[in-house]
Amino acid sequence: MIKSLNIKKILEWFGVLTAIIYSLLVASNTGYEFIAFSLLLISAIAIGIWAYLYKHWGVAFLQVFYATAGIIGMFRWY
Repeated sequence: MIKSLNIKKILEWFGVLTAIIYSLLVASNTGYEFIAFSLLLISAIAIGIWAYLYKHWGVAFLQVFYATAGIIGMFRWY
């Protein structure tokens, strides 16, 4: 199983999991918004790299805006 894992799959699923945790933290309204927006930025970077490697240009372009939203959110909540 470990042999079948590669960096592209790790980037894809790491990005997905961090995005899920981000959305749950924001929805919970428990004061962890800065951490949540940090996770959004990390997720956007991971999925953006994954999309670039697979030449999914629409997804890569979308991640630029998610990363921007993460940075804005971090500044707003700091």
